Amino acid sequence: MRSLGWRFIIVGVLCLVMFIPLMMVSDIVNSRRHYSEDTIRSVGQEWGGQQTISGPSVVIPVKARVTVTELHNVIDEATGLVMRDKETGENLQKLVEVERIESRQALYVYPDVFDVKITTETQMRHRGIFQVPVYQAQANIATEYPFDRVEAQLDENEFAVWDEASLRLTVSSNRALRGEARLTSGADEILMEPLGDAAGLTALLPGGKDQTKFDLVLGLNGAAELRVAPVGRISTVEMNSDWPDPSFGGAFLPDGSEISETGFQAKWTIPHLARSLPQISRQDYEQSARRDTSFGVSFYQPNDFYQKAWRAARYGILFVSLTFLTVLLMDMQSKKPVHPVQYLLIGLSQAVFTLLMLAYAEQVGFTVAYIGSAAALILLLLMFGRFALKLGSRTWVLGGMLVLLYAVLYLILYSTDYALLAGATLAFVAIGATMYATRNEEWYGEDGPGPGLFARRTAKKAVARSSPVATPNSEGPWRASPSDDTPKEDQ
Repeated sequence: MRSLGWRFIIVGVLCLVMFIPLMMVSDIVNSRRHYSEDTIRSVGQEWGGQQTISGPSVVIPVKARVTVTELHNVIDEATGLVMRDKETGENLQKLVEVERIESRQALYVYPDVFDVKITTETQMRHRGIFQVPVYQAQANIATEYPFDRVEAQLDENEFAVWDEASLRLTVSSNRALRGEARLTSGADEILMEPLGDAAGLTALLPGGKDQTKFDLVLGLNGAAELRVAPVGRISTVEMNSDWPDPSFGGAFLPDGSEISETGFQAKWTIPHLARSLPQISRQDYEQSARRDTSFGVSFYQPNDFYQKAWRAARYGILFVSLTFLTVLLMDMQSKKPVHPVQYLLIGLSQAVFTLLMLAYAEQVGFTVAYIGSAAALILLLLMFGRFALKLGSRTWVLGGMLVLLYAVLYLILYSTDYALLAGATLAFVAIGATMYATRNEEWYGEDGPGPGLFARRTAKKAVARSSPVATPNSEGPWRASPSDDTPKEDQ
């Protein structure tokens, strides 16, 4: 088939066929990405994992004095023996009012003032070819508790057992605790112990209700994410880190942040009205505070090479189609068109480009891997166009187009914000260029549609009616005979 129309249809079908290898490449990229994520998750968990700090809260046991009426045996005061009924022999009993101390539901007191300053330093851990960002954090937590309002929460016969009051801080994992862990109230240092029934720390408060202000210094390891639950009547949280790519999330976004190549600073101010958490309650809201109100930062790795490779495979059909289209337009005048197998070889080489780029990116980084893989592919296609497709000097046109395509692809992969803009613009320009290149194409031929779907491009040459027709005669082997339009001489 030498009709350009048929060539367009065949190339279009070949483009659809190329979806198969490109989807297979996408699956391979996803498999490598999941393997990388599993490795990162494993190393992160071993280092400490995602951390959420909630509290500290103060747990105050509550007891009540109650008077109950009980049946007691009647005791003979003289002998000290239980008196018995003379007729039945049963013990004599009487009703006696007794005062008892009973335990009631404890009070959970959250601070009025909750000021947190967290500083993190990140480092890269390695497992095989994979890099895992982890952090070491130090949290300085200052709190002040409304113990003067505790008595108002008690019933008439209840009283707070201040000697048994304890401060409790909850974290995601005790094994993440590293470095300093110190609780002070004024000049007094208070001993802390593991929480026991959950991940965290606890400490008995020797000062009772007169000790309302506490300072806690805590060092911990973590990976991927660091969050804080705002438990104060007024919660102020500041984070400083050397990580240049934070992703803020959770229930609240920061009031303001500064992000640079050397790290970030962020600050949150959360009033108690912004979350449904009473400052003094008989119910423990610890888990709901961690689940519903925590906020913080994720140590995000923006647009890593697995994301880039996956997007390269997804955009691959566009670049394969544009390459096919370029070869087809350069091949329009050729009497020996490019064979469909040759188109498939071009498409497969571009599909393998994504795998080549990913394999080297895992070793040397994205930019070097991309430049090297793109250069190797362009050189391969130039040699193929020169020696296999016989494009001659048009090979350089193909090379220029490929350089442009893969420069645009680099922009698409490197910048997620402008990826759609670049891809849509490239597709639009390609369609427009194709319209311009085929503007004079006689798709049906000069005589209209042929018997098939498309006529040949080359039109039949019309025979000029005014041209003489050569016929044999006696004057020579050939002479021109007059046409019907030639005027006859007068007789």
